[in-house]
This record gives sequence, C-alpha cells and structure tokens, in this order.
Amino acid sequence: MPRYRYRALNEAGSVVKGEATALHEADLQAQLRASGLTPIRYSVVRSLVWRSGKLPQRELINLLFHMQVLLRAGVPIIDALADLRDGADSTDLRQVAAALIDRIHSGSTLADAMAADPGIFSEVMVHLVRSGELTGQLAEVLEELVRSLKWQSELAAQTKKLLMYPSFVLVTISGVVVFLMVYLVPQLVAFIRNMGETIPLQTRLLIWLSEAFVNFWWLILPAPVALVMGLAVAARASEQVRFALHQALLRLPLVGPVIKKIILARITDSFALMYRTGIPVIDALGYCERITGNLPIQQALERARARIANGTPISDAFATEDLFPSLVVRMLRVGEATGRLDEALANVSYFFTRDIDEAIGRVQALIEPVLTVTLGLVLGWIMLAVLGPIYDTISKIRT
Repeated sequence: MPRYRYRALNEAGSVVKGEATALHEADLQAQLRASGLTPIRYSVVRSLVWRSGKLPQRELINLLFHMQVLLRAGVPIIDALADLRDGADSTDLRQVAAALIDRIHSGSTLADAMAADPGIFSEVMVHLVRSGELTGQLAEVLEELVRSLKWQSELAAQTKKLLMYPSFVLVTISGVVVFLMVYLVPQLVAFIRNMGETIPLQTRLLIWLSEAFVNFWWLILPAPVALVMGLAVAARASEQVRFALHQALLRLPLVGPVIKKIILARITDSFALMYRTGIPVIDALGYCERITGNLPIQQALERARARIANGTPISDAFATEDLFPSLVVRMLRVGEATGRLDEALANVSYFFTRDIDEAIGRVQALIEPVLTVTLGLVLGWIMLAVLGPIYDTISKIRT
C-alpha cells in the first residue's frame, strides 16, 4: 500500500501538510475529504521500507518498546504511535507508525493494522498482539515480544559468530594452498626437473596438482561457489534435497549440535511466549513449525502436534521424536504436572542459551589449533615432496 505526502486546505482555509497511506489516489482524496481537508497536491513517498516490505530488527524492537512503555504509562495506542510518527529518527519507522495510525483510524484493531504489513510483522506477532488486545494485557504482550526479539537477535548474532570462524578457516587454508600451488611450487618444480633424477610419487602428485591449478584456475576457483549455488537451487526445487541438507547440517561435528540447540532454544522460547499469552497449544506448535527453518525438526514438530491433537500428552508426543533431547521431554513433563508449562519451557530455553554460549566458546578455542595443524600438514607435505628429491640428489653426490 503506497504512502502519500500531501498539501491540503482545512475548513479555515489554512494549508495543512501531512502523510497518509491509501490504496490509490482516489482513496487518498476520499480520506482527506472525510477529515475536512481539500487536497491541493500530493505525491507518493518513496522509501526502502515500502519497496522491500521490511523493517530492520532494531527499528522493529524500538517500535514495540515505545508502544509498550507508553501503554504502561496510560497513553492511548494512537498517541503512542503518533509520538513515533512525529519524533522518530528513522524515516522508515515514522512511515510504519503513520501507516498503523491510518489503519486504526479506519476502524482496524492494532493486530489487524499490523497484519496488513506481513513483511514487517510476522503472523506469530500479530496473533500475540490480538491475544493481548482480547485479554487486556497488550502492554505485557508487547513487553514479552520485545524481550523475545532482543533474545532472538542475540541468538542470530551467536549463530553468525559460530559459522564465521569455520568459514574463515576454510577460506584461509584455501588461499594459502592456491598461493603455494600457483606461485611457489612451480618455481621449485622447475629446479627439481632440471636435476634429471627420478621423481618420487609424492612429488609427481604435487606437480600434477600445481599444473592443474595453473592451467585450470578459472575452473577450480569458482567451483565451490558453483557447488553452493547448485545445492541452493536443488534445495529450493526438491524437498528431499532440502531435508538431506538440513539433516547433514545437524550432524556436522562440533557445529551441528550447537545449531540444533539454537533452533530448539528459539522453538521453546516462542512456544512459552505463545502459551503464556493464551494461545492454544495446537496453534502455538503450528506457529513454531512455520518459524523453524530446519526441515527435519519442522516435520518432527508436525508429527508431535498431530499426536497432541489426537489426545497424547505433550511430553509423550515429544518423547517419541529422537530429535528432541531428554531435557526437553523432562521439562515438558514437569510443566504438565505443575500446570506451569510456560515456566518449564522458559527454563529449557535458558539452559540451551547458556549451553550455546559455552559451546561457541569451545569451537572458537579450537579454531586456532585446527588452523595451525592443517596449515602445518599442508606445508609439511609440500616440503617433503620438494625437498625429498633434492636430499636424494645431494646424498648421491656425497657417495
């Protein structure tokens, strides 16, 4: 829905400037006339948020936090949004707030106004806000949403940190190998061939690799990128390929268990938040399925939800699936027994978060020795392949 900037005359004949969201120009004119304004000139506001339908995570947190604080202070939601529209530093945030105000003025609830921008406000967020409006606990729901979004942002940063170090190691080792094969080894190989001695197997293998890099670097260097892009296209086209890739990701040494805990931490936190705000268990698990990017875990959640719908206790439904650790099952059982399922799930999320921090620290501590050992093995093999024939020649000269 486009955003318009307009100039209009009010009933007193004064010029009024403003912005409004409308379906089209006729809708804008109708809105202005309904407000007692006569349009003079208007134009579409061009902004990145309306082209992409996205809002940066930090700005979204600021929006929800601002509404939550002012609602707790007794400020009406329209006034809270108007304060953002008039005073926010971010142009995108001002436009989102203005769009929400326009929809609420047109008779929509806050949840319905947010649902009109699915690229900014997720389905889970909309249902949580609607639950808060129905129960009269909108400020509390917004507070929980702010906490959850901050936590998820930190979790995403941890995930990036976890994946960046192995990627750095791989790129560094690849760069060193390419430099050795393209620049250094050819110079040493020319010297070895001029000696006229029989070349051993490891040296012939080194020469073959070096010549392959020199002659076919244009094919070898783009190969990893082409492989990744090919897998991405295959994953989009085939659910079986996507399932296999996601399953392989969970089974990676060191990194896989941490990624699994990150996914489960997000699921349990979201499940606890929705259960706490009164969303039924079946619906909450359905939303958790949609926010889970990993296909094996998503299908496990789907099977567990089907069992619960058929009358199986929540803990038993999750215990049937091997992907869910015993800690999750035990805490679900405790939550069912005590009637505090949300607290039990929050404890699981807290435990996983703490374990994730420790695991990422261990992975980072292993990066340096792994890099050192790998580079040492590569350099050792190259030195053995190069210096071996030279040493044999020197030995024959002495004898």
